[in-house]
Amino acid sequence: MTEKRQDYLSWDDYFMGVALLAAQRSKDPNTQVGACIVDSEKRILSTGYNGFPLGCSDDEFPWGRDKNSGETKYPFVVHAELNAILNSQGKNLTGAKLYVALFPCNECAKAIIQSGIKEVVYLSDKYRDTPETKASRRMLNAAGVTLTRIKPTRSTITLSLESED
Repeated sequence: MTEKRQDYLSWDDYFMGVALLAAQRSKDPNTQVGACIVDSEKRILSTGYNGFPLGCSDDEFPWGRDKNSGETKYPFVVHAELNAILNSQGKNLTGAKLYVALFPCNECAKAIIQSGIKEVVYLSDKYRDTPETKASRRMLNAAGVTLTRIKPTRSTITLSLESED
């Protein structure tokens, strides 16, 4: 009898991997963030990544980060978490889990709370000391949203798009 594989992905690594794969769709030259929303039965409800709203050409809006220049991406970009919520197209997200590459900002925290998502699993918290992230954490905690920093069981997941035939 053949034994089952032992090196399969854990659920957390799988869903974070889906979020990171979604991030690869982002055209942002500095920060690519992806998100994946999952229900209690471990079914993917939606994914999203950071980018401009539908109909807003990424060739016509700025990608810069210098807030003093007047031409930055910040007023235009939709974050991965909000895109994932909006991409769910009205699915019930109550009790869902959100996997996201970067800890959510305060604006995304509001949408997460309002949508009924009950857990945020994140990979990076590099902006933890900013006022936006502090406000986010405060609101998420007050709303009873569980915050979990993922500890991946592996450092890489390799995908090949080569066909075996």
